[in-house]
Amino acid sequence: MNKQHSSWLWRGILLASALWLTACASGPKVRTDQAPNVDLSSYQTFGFMSELATDRAGYTSLVTQHLKAAITAEMTARGYRLSDEPQLLINFNSNVAQRSEVRSTTSPSLHPYSYYYYRRGLYAPFPYYQTDVETVHYRVGTVNIDLVDASRKQLVWEGIAEGVLSQQDLQQPRESTARVVNHIFQQFPSRR
Repeated sequence: MNKQHSSWLWRGILLASALWLTACASGPKVRTDQAPNVDLSSYQTFGFMSELATDRAGYTSLVTQHLKAAITAEMTARGYRLSDEPQLLINFNSNVAQRSEVRSTTSPSLHPYSYYYYRRGLYAPFPYYQTDVETVHYRVGTVNIDLVDASRKQLVWEGIAEGVLSQQDLQQPRESTARVVNHIFQQFPSRR
């Protein structure tokens, strides 16, 4: 492999690595939606549904406790009050899925001992292309938060976050949950 080709290949690898790290550092992908003609600032109180989607086994899970604490912090920071008779009911769900991705990269290669090596110095041979294939396994987490008008039993706002879970996310679920909920609520409409 000549020096120019080697330099080009390393620059490409470094650029791809930098883009991948930037994508990972940016946090989860967040989508939100709001019911038309609903002014969220007209509500003052919130509470949680009696049966939350994360409690299917008949008891309050740790995931539920982490999500409740993070959502309560975000709602109270926006001026809403937790109440036993809420105007907004909150439901949420969380899911972790194992995913696999097959990645292939193709790169030109001039092996020094290839068939055309004898041409070195006379003219450049055609490079052959080598394909490297790897399978990457990772976990993707999704958090969904629903705000429901308690009197009309109608969904008025939802926020969804989806992202690849790091090892740190899995080892520190409370902190990770708070970060994800914060990402979702960054897109929550501000109160007037």
